[in-house]
Amino acid sequence: MEQIPSFEAIKRVGFVSTRLAGTDGVSLEAAKWASIFEAQGFACFYFAGESDHPPERSYLVPEAHFAHPDIAAVHQRSFDNTVRDPADSEKIHTIARSLKTHLYRFIDQYQIGLLIPQNALTIPMNIPLGVAITQVIMETGIPSIAHHHDFYWERDRFMTNAVWDYLRMAFPPKLPSLHHVVINSFAKEQLGFRTGIASTVIPNIMDFEHPPPPLDDYACDVREALGIKTDELFVLQPTRVVARKGIEHAIELVHRLGPKAKLVISHASGDEGYEYEQRLKEYSQMMNVKTLFVSDIMNEKRGRTADGRKIYTLADIYPHADLVTYPSTFEGFGNAFLEAIYYRKPIVVNMYSIYQKDIKPKGFSVIELDGYVTASAVEKTQEVLCNAALRRDMVEHNYEVAKRFFSFSVLELRLKHYLAELMAATD
Repeated sequence: MEQIPSFEAIKRVGFVSTRLAGTDGVSLEAAKWASIFEAQGFACFYFAGESDHPPERSYLVPEAHFAHPDIAAVHQRSFDNTVRDPADSEKIHTIARSLKTHLYRFIDQYQIGLLIPQNALTIPMNIPLGVAITQVIMETGIPSIAHHHDFYWERDRFMTNAVWDYLRMAFPPKLPSLHHVVINSFAKEQLGFRTGIASTVIPNIMDFEHPPPPLDDYACDVREALGIKTDELFVLQPTRVVARKGIEHAIELVHRLGPKAKLVISHASGDEGYEYEQRLKEYSQMMNVKTLFVSDIMNEKRGRTADGRKIYTLADIYPHADLVTYPSTFEGFGNAFLEAIYYRKPIVVNMYSIYQKDIKPKGFSVIELDGYVTASAVEKTQEVLCNAALRRDMVEHNYEVAKRFFSFSVLELRLKHYLAELMAATD
């Protein structure tokens, strides 16, 4: 393995985000980046409102979290109106000043030489944090890499707002020492077109050099715990319950596959409300599909619920699935797609734009939807589920393709060259 240049100026890396914990895409990708840095001898530290990294390496500030009451209130008013109350301007600046002080302490306490904002300069879930990070980078000139996952212009709900000045200032900023990484080529094009900012594409990855371990005793009872009989199809929708995931297509597909099937949705609704979840429950009843919402027994770590039930991880759930559905209408990249490939499961995927541009050309073998469920998609799904040899060839082929294009070694190589360029720029 080639070594990333561990030059003195950046050997201590500080990741900054609203939350660096759990199974959301930003937290997962930040942890993968950190593992690459750590493997190369770098020390990584974490500034956030929530962190599941070691406490001695975490600097927690409640106001950094998007769910903090003050942050959430300002956020709601900012995107419900087109004129901003002066009190909200003052609130943003007051919190930003406090966060900036903490960022300076974080950098000083851990002697940070390289700052990596993780989506905190991308999507405006915490406007004061974006302002604070921007000002700290501008005032210190600290070498920084903004890792962008999803921009505000990719979400309709951010288009009506009273904070255009802050969006243009900090989401993202154009600063001399700040370098930009995006996760797909469309984001690179749009970032350049909208802001004039140049960026590098580094896709999301998984550790395809090391296949998942076999099931242990703890996870052997997943189907029983979920109430899925041995003769029923286990269809897994491994995403949050938000409208852009297109989960109604998964419900229709399961309906058309026949009654001996259950759809399992792994994650909760998150920060986008619960109306869509209610819509899915009603639609499932209309379609006579047994849909299970199991976020209460899903977590990034095993454990027990308050009433004594087992808590499982995604790694516990995936091996039991017969089929993975991923009918999203939009994704920044597609972590669940890579997860299905990693666990060698056949997958039904809607042809969202990033899939068409950055993933499909690599040559994966999947069941595709083009905006809706067709008879041919149902027939192909049934064929894959009934033909073990075809299914085995499909998933093994997909694993090898992903290992070539979306593995840890790809990230290592790209970070090595990227940091070499950053070192040259700071000399």
